[in-house]
Amino acid sequence: MLQSLAALAGVAAAGYLSICGWMYFKQRELMYFPQGTRLGVDMTDYTIARGDIVLRGWRLNAGRDKALIYFGGNAERIENMRETLAQWFPDRTIYLLSYRGYGASDGAPEEAALVADGLAIFDQVAREHPGQPIAVIGRSLGSGVASFVAGKRPVQRLALVTPFDSLSETAQAHYRWLPTRWLVRDRYDSIANLRGYFGPILVVRATADDVVPPANTTRLIHSLQTRPQGVDVVQLKGADHHNIALYPEYGQALKEFID
Repeated sequence: MLQSLAALAGVAAAGYLSICGWMYFKQRELMYFPQGTRLGVDMTDYTIARGDIVLRGWRLNAGRDKALIYFGGNAERIENMRETLAQWFPDRTIYLLSYRGYGASDGAPEEAALVADGLAIFDQVAREHPGQPIAVIGRSLGSGVASFVAGKRPVQRLALVTPFDSLSETAQAHYRWLPTRWLVRDRYDSIANLRGYFGPILVVRATADDVVPPANTTRLIHSLQTRPQGVDVVQLKGADHHNIALYPEYGQALKEFID
């Protein structure tokens, strides 16, 4: 009996370790969803060269002094936000660049590359708008990229939409039976990254968010409330992770905060 139980325990342990190993090596396929965002190069009008790859996207309201950079969500077709953002912020030139492997951009997504691209985007926008304020909006996955950029560059105002404390903690909340926080390589630790940012922050959260658990957004907010500048929080009652942009209060909150 004892030998049989030991054998079963050994099989179970081996199976568990196999699942952990599979999750570790396949994690980026499970983390990033660019497939539904792909489109032709000819559909974009703005590029940034990054070594041997090119990031492609759009520039809206060209010629304005002030600028706004939008970092979209995972699997978000950011081109769908072009008309909306142009209307919300008519006095800013708006930049939307697809992540590596998304839209018409080259390459493959991973944290180190995406946050480095984020800095490169900010630097190019700063060169095109010398001495002018640059605001940043980051939605979902983009909140992690935006938080990194804000901690490293002089972002005027930072809006985080459906954000998380870190992607590793968010993954742990979804896979409680796995040691996910130790397996995840792309961590997007927004709490740590925002320690270097001292400008105004807005957090827009959806009360029915089914992708970023409420506790993960709440931990981020609590960490920001300790700053002397504090944090503005807008809660959209009934909104979920995917339909938040359909709520009029969403655009109103962003417009009032950014401008």
